[in-house]
Amino acid sequence: MHAFGIAPAAFATAVSAYSWCSGLSGLFASTYIDRFGRRKLLLAIYALFALSNLACALAGSYPLLLAARAFAGVTGGVLGSVIMAIVGDVIPVQRRGAATGTIMTAFSLAAIAGVPVGVMLGARLSWAAPFVLLVVLSVLIWSGGALVVPPLAEHLSHRPPPLREVLPDLMRLLSNPRHLNAFALTFMIMVSHMLVIPFIAPMLVLNHGVPPAHLAWMYMGGGIATFFTSRGIGRLADRYGKHRVFRTAALLSALPVVLITHLPDVPFVAVVLFFPFFMVAMSGRMVPMQALLTTVPEPARRGAFLSANSALQALGTGCGAWLGGLMLTNTANGQIAGYGTVGWVAVAVTMGATLWVGRVKAAADKAQADAAAAAAAELHPEPLGEA
Repeated sequence: MHAFGIAPAAFATAVSAYSWCSGLSGLFASTYIDRFGRRKLLLAIYALFALSNLACALAGSYPLLLAARAFAGVTGGVLGSVIMAIVGDVIPVQRRGAATGTIMTAFSLAAIAGVPVGVMLGARLSWAAPFVLLVVLSVLIWSGGALVVPPLAEHLSHRPPPLREVLPDLMRLLSNPRHLNAFALTFMIMVSHMLVIPFIAPMLVLNHGVPPAHLAWMYMGGGIATFFTSRGIGRLADRYGKHRVFRTAALLSALPVVLITHLPDVPFVAVVLFFPFFMVAMSGRMVPMQALLTTVPEPARRGAFLSANSALQALGTGCGAWLGGLMLTNTANGQIAGYGTVGWVAVAVTMGATLWVGRVKAAADKAQADAAAAAAAELHPEPLGEA
């Protein structure tokens, strides 16, 4: 914001540009993700993602950065769905909650290492420095993925539909009532996330005078906390049910959201001590939700469903950040106003999600219900009408 002289709304647009492009490309990917081996697709998309971040690092103006971020969204929109499809292919459903929790620790590691390092590089060198580091790390990770990830092409034994049937097939995927309920849950949670999260750092810097370099300690503490809790929450979801654990985590997250968006003038050390609770609460509702979503589609449609769900997740991310930016303004002394209202809206959306999650059903649940209905029909056949 300082380097390009932009307001919160323009900052939110940069976040939303990535998310919206990511969502649209992810939605398009649902038409072809099951046509390729998981490994080949993962490596190809990740290579393009690395190049897009190089373009971000070289951007010399806000419009160029916006365009590069949009390209990053186009290339990165498929990655999440590919990874979750791999989880669905290799992990049994009874262990999928714990596996999802393990994968979610990647976000914790990013908070422990990536965010603090990015903050320090941006504060001490330039805003482009974190993107340069990201490109270097992407090359290393791509090389490791080429060596470690198996082909995972068993799903190709099921012949995919011809391309002329792709659009109707996509419409069937999106119009399935069970899928629509899951997509709506994803959209609501991501909107509630991104109404609040992108503006924490600007609020602390502009409203509370926190030096940007000091933010690293806050994100590091939050990342460490979620690293040690994500897998535990995943195991709780496996043991007590994904719906129940999601509702509990979502309800508990309301208090930290209200506190962070109505933060009084307190010492920065208090913020550092509080932020782990905020991070654990926010990530705690994502783990059971992601595990639940892997159970919604049939195995043959898992890749396409998760790709479409990833698209809705990105679109929710973009809409949340964009709406949050619209509700914020700069005061005459440069502070951000309206963040408290954003917090209450985020809580309201989260409460709606706790009610809606009951509509999200696993494919096995529907199959069992259909079987029970068929059995009941056999036991109690309808009487024949009169001729």
